[in-house]
Formats: sequence, C-alpha cells, structure tokens
Amino acid sequence: MFFSILQIGLFFVVLLLLVKPLGSYMAKVYQGNHTFMTPVLEPVERFIYRISGIRYSQEMDWKTYAVAMLLFNIAGLILLYLIQRLQGILPLNPQGLAAVPPDLAFNSAISFATNTNWQSYSGETTMSYLTQMMGFTVQNFLSAATGMAILIAMVRSFIRYSANTIGNFWVDMTRSVLYILLPLSLILGVALVSQGVVQTFNPPQMSSLLQATQDANAQNAGQQVIAVGPAASQIAIKQLGTNGGGFFNVNSAHPFENPTPLSNFLELLAILLIPAALCYTFGKMVSDTRQGWALLAAMTVIFAAMLTLTFWSEQKGNPVIASMGVDQSVSNLQPGGNMEGKEMRFGIANSALWATATTAASNGSVNAMHDSFTPLGGLAPMWQMQLGEVIYGGVGSGLYGMLAFVIIAVFIAGLMIGRTPEYLGKKIEGYEMKMAAIMVLIPISFVLLGTAVALAIPAAREAIFNPGPHGFSEVLYAFSSAGNNNGSAFAGLGTNTLFYNLALGFAMLFGRYWLAIPALAIAGSLTGKKKVPVTPGTLPTHSFLFIGWLITVIVIVGALSFFPALALGPIVEQLMLPR
Repeated sequence: MFFSILQIGLFFVVLLLLVKPLGSYMAKVYQGNHTFMTPVLEPVERFIYRISGIRYSQEMDWKTYAVAMLLFNIAGLILLYLIQRLQGILPLNPQGLAAVPPDLAFNSAISFATNTNWQSYSGETTMSYLTQMMGFTVQNFLSAATGMAILIAMVRSFIRYSANTIGNFWVDMTRSVLYILLPLSLILGVALVSQGVVQTFNPPQMSSLLQATQDANAQNAGQQVIAVGPAASQIAIKQLGTNGGGFFNVNSAHPFENPTPLSNFLELLAILLIPAALCYTFGKMVSDTRQGWALLAAMTVIFAAMLTLTFWSEQKGNPVIASMGVDQSVSNLQPGGNMEGKEMRFGIANSALWATATTAASNGSVNAMHDSFTPLGGLAPMWQMQLGEVIYGGVGSGLYGMLAFVIIAVFIAGLMIGRTPEYLGKKIEGYEMKMAAIMVLIPISFVLLGTAVALAIPAAREAIFNPGPHGFSEVLYAFSSAGNNNGSAFAGLGTNTLFYNLALGFAMLFGRYWLAIPALAIAGSLTGKKKVPVTPGTLPTHSFLFIGWLITVIVIVGALSFFPALALGPIVEQLMLPR
C-alpha cells in the first residue's frame, strides 16, 4: 500500500513540476514570441504558409474561424473514411486486410476526427499500417491541434477589447502541431521504442507454440501469429493529444504498446501533461497566472477525489470473487484487491490511476479493463466523463469546457451578490450564459437520450452481454464516452453493429462541434467588449473561495444530470453485492 501511494504521489509531483515550463513555452508559441525552437521551426512554418496560400498575418472573426475549423475537419473526416474504404487496394497492407465496412468506417472516421478515438474494431486485425499511420495517426495530430486552436481563440477574447477578430485558425493549428505536438511526440516516441514498444513495417511474425493447441475452428495449431507494426509513433501522439486509440485491441494493456513500468509512467504523464500545462498557458496569456493555477487546482481536487474512490474500491476487493474462495489479500506475490481485468505488472495503483486519468483527460486509452472494475471503481471514471470532460479534459477542449463552467459560476455568483457578473475584466451577460449553457447541456442530452434509445430498441439490447444493472452501465458508459469525446469503453457490449456505429458516431460528432462552435461564439462576443475596471466589489476568481465555488457548481451540475442514471447502474449494482 505504501509503495502504491508513493507511485501516485511521484506522478503528481512530476506532473506539477512540468506544468510551468511547458505552459510558459506554449504561451510564447501562441503569442508569436521567440522560443528555443524558433530558429529551427520558423522557416518550416513560413514554408507551410507559402505552399498553402495562408496569409498568416490576416486574422478572422469568430464565424470565419468556425467555418475554417469545420471545413478542415470535415475534409479530414471524409479523407479518413475513404482511406478505410479503399484499404484493400492501398499499399502498406502486409496482411491483405479487406476494406472496412461502411458503417464501421463511418464510426471510426468520426471517432478520430473528433479526438474521441472510440474503437469498435480490433486494430491489428482490421486496419492496415497505412490506415493506422496516414489515417489515424495524422488525425491524432490534427484533432488535438483543433482543440488547442479553439482554446487559444477563446483565451484571446479575454485579453482583447473592442476588437472583432480572435486570431487565425490556420496559424493556431499549424503552431500547435509544429511547435508542440510534433516535438513532444518525437521525444516520447523514441523513449517508448527504448522500452520495447514496436515500431516496424515488418509483417506479423510467426512463433512456434511450446505446446500445440486448437484454434477457434477446432483445428490443430502449432504456431501463433504475433501482430507488430508502426505502433510507437501512434502511441506517442495518442497519449499527448488525449486521443487514446490503441494500435492493438487491448490498447495500453498490450505489452507491445506498454511493456514496462517506465513506459507506463511516461504514457500516464503524457495523458495529463498538455491539458494541465495549458492552464498555466491561460494564466500567462491573460497576464495573471493565479487564474491558471486556480483552474488547475479545481481540476486536481476533483481528480484526486475520483482517484481516491477508484483506488480504495479496487484495493478493497470484489466480494463476489472473495465468495469464490479467491485470495484478494496483499502479499509478496500479488498486490491484493480486485485484480480481475488488470495486469499483474501494473497492479491496483497504476490501473486505478490510469483509469482515472484517461477519463479525466478525454484520452480513453486503457491499461486495464474498466468493465471488470468494482461498481464504485467504475462509477468514478464514468462520472468524470459525464462532468463534461473538464477535469483536465482533452487538449484545449477540456479547458474551454472548464471556462464554460467558470462563466456559469461567475454568473450565478453575480446574481447572488447583486452585481453584474465579470470575469477577467469582461462582463458576463445573457449571450455568454446561453452559449455556456449549450456547452454544458449538449453532451448531457446526447448521453441520456442515446442510452434511452439504445435500451428501447431490441437489436441494441441484444448487444448487451451482461444482464441487469451492469449491462445498463455498459450502455450508459458507451454513450458517456462518445458524447463527451473520450473513447474508452466498459466492454461487455457488442458495439460493432449498424445501430451502435451510427448512434455513437453521431453522438461523437455533435458532442465535439456543438461545443466548439458555442465556445468560439463566446470568444467573438467577449472580444468585442470593453474592459471593466476592477473595484472592491469585483469577485476575485483566483481565491480559494472561488475554487471551492467552481468545484461545487461542476459537481452539482453533474450530480443533478446523472444521479438517476447512475442509480440504475453502478449504484444499485454496489448495493446488490454480497456483504
């Protein structure tokens, strides 16, 4: 137990130590200031603008910015769909894999274009090397950069007054990829290769079995096919960009994706690194780093509470398994607790930390099967997604989602004290409140409506492999993951069907862009406002009091929205456990 807590503590220390240097660097990048990477990358950046016909000095209003973002993402989505459909005739397909079926290609294209990376397929048996690299890995960069660009546009709205532009989408996205995502991915990719993560174009390898067995068709089998491929390059950006899609079916539980304790630590750190550092970037750009630290503190408090619940529940063990006579006590041979669906090399602590981090950060990768967690252990990751993926959240999208909650918190506080709500020198009025409400309510609506429709359709119910409240939890988790662009799954649900591919696809699509557009609308509105002077009656939004108030607003919204649904799933399942 001591070493488990020590590992978690070390993770937090390293993460928080990296927040300021990386956050400061990203602020310089987006402000166009000189960095140590400028001499190398600025000529490349200018070359990209020249061949693309981009006027980097010409800024956009929020509507033009939104249109550019949508057109670029739609083009990427269509291209990714075509790559999957033409996979059978394209190169870098050593296994000769056939074209991806239309509904699955539709779902996967939306999934990766929206930074969700939900996977209704097994990567090593469905997707070619070309599809994995040119399709999914490229979208991992671009979808992450899109979220970062939208955030920076929103941040500018707090530092500009009586203006009508919020930046240039093409410049913001290019700088996100070139100065931030590519260098970090290169460093992490090399580190992962050094730990044994595969990176090769060789075809799958054949290995002789020590003992002959039979395959699924009852045929004698003396050899095993071992899937390999260009995995490290995809794993690096899937973690740093909070994408999460795995090269292999079991994701980061696979020894070729996550072979050692060090690789596990590095991948975990990469999941939260950029979302956490962007809080400092926000504070730096608005010339008040206390604001960024306050947002990071609110995120970390909720994250720590959910991590504690998951870790405690899993370490306590599963009474159902205990009733079978299985030893769940801590010993020199095992970490104890509920080890079903977990890797022995990671144990309870690293499994709980990963599950909490991946659902806090809109990442969705896993190193353990969440479906095997205890009811309360699975509730914590699910509820983090249902809060709107704002507890760190996706790169960019998590922080602009959090800023929507800040607007709501400031608005309510202003009404309570009888003053016009203000945040960072800008009045928060009806328009901003309406857009923030849309950002909060859209994911909630798609999660609950999608779950209700799935449970009402016989074909969708037939895909539930576990009866009772746990089966309900699997459906609720799936739509919570899709509607909030997370991508992780509870498993135990056959989602590679026409209904789920379409329903979850649309949930991912609207869950991404129906939040991005209101965020840009808020940016456009705030940019045009005049500065409101600070007075003794101005609410300090960096104080411990405001941090507590912000946490309260987030928790209340999440509890009121999802408590009835959670009561039908993990809560009642917990009550049904043997005493």
